[in-house]
Amino acid sequence: MSRRLPRRVEVTARAKLNLGLAVGPRREDGFHDLVTLFQSISLADTLRAERTARGLSLAIRHESAALAPGGAAGLRGSVPAGADNLVVRAAALTLERLGLPGGVRFRLTKRIPAQAGMGGGSADAAAAMAAVLALHGVRLPRTQRIELGARIGSDVPFALVGGTALGRGRGERLDSLRLSRPFRAIVVVPRWRVSTAAAFRRIDRTKYGLTLWRHSLRFASSLGRERVTPSDIGRLGNTFERVLGRQGRDFEKLRARMRVAGLLQPRLTGSGSGVFGIVPRRASVREITGRLQGDDTVFLVHSVGRGLRLRTQP
Repeated sequence: MSRRLPRRVEVTARAKLNLGLAVGPRREDGFHDLVTLFQSISLADTLRAERTARGLSLAIRHESAALAPGGAAGLRGSVPAGADNLVVRAAALTLERLGLPGGVRFRLTKRIPAQAGMGGGSADAAAAMAAVLALHGVRLPRTQRIELGARIGSDVPFALVGGTALGRGRGERLDSLRLSRPFRAIVVVPRWRVSTAAAFRRIDRTKYGLTLWRHSLRFASSLGRERVTPSDIGRLGNTFERVLGRQGRDFEKLRARMRVAGLLQPRLTGSGSGVFGIVPRRASVREITGRLQGDDTVFLVHSVGRGLRLRTQP
């Protein structure tokens, strides 16, 4: 008896933080070697998918998940619709590579801010891949899912796996890790934005520090021996913090405000512009956010153990 395929699926696609990120030398293929400590967090988009006879379509709705929505409306920009959206690109690639028939109608509820270093586009792409596979009853081994995800973007493999992981190469070579304990964090997304491409160009123009890169590699090799602790965040740092250009002063002012508010080890996530700080154990989030002055957009998140959650509907 053949298994009945679901007509609809819903995927929760979680954002990520880079608890640390070191950029290494530029490779012959044009990419840079990276060492990064990924962590899935509770902030998530929702992707609903329904099988259709042909074609791919996408409707996008924005929903604020911010505690303090100072610039929330501005976080909606730069989320393309149609064929340029990573949801459509990921679905098209999955259908093509696996030779699957038919099409998919997608509805995406966006909560993860754009251009904040939180991997919203990659999470949505991973969700689209998972939805297509579920709609067709296909199960791919982890290695094949990661290989397919890497064709879409460097952060997509982690979005597929989730939890806590050390990323190397372009970020697609993943070693799963465990946290010493769950944590809460406040993520502040300022009004200014960072161009990832421009940040990499600034890294290429600076005098490259091989000593710092070797230190990052040693740190990475030690991570698998113990559970990841909040103190590991400070040990790896984030290379992009040193190439913020005109936003560098704004970043330092924001980080100082976060420390005064009571947050631990404020750090850029990805290439920015989101800045996160760890909430101390038993600290009051209300008091911390009350001390955070400014008109930035503020999110409360906590660590989670998976990147995707999928529910099927007959």
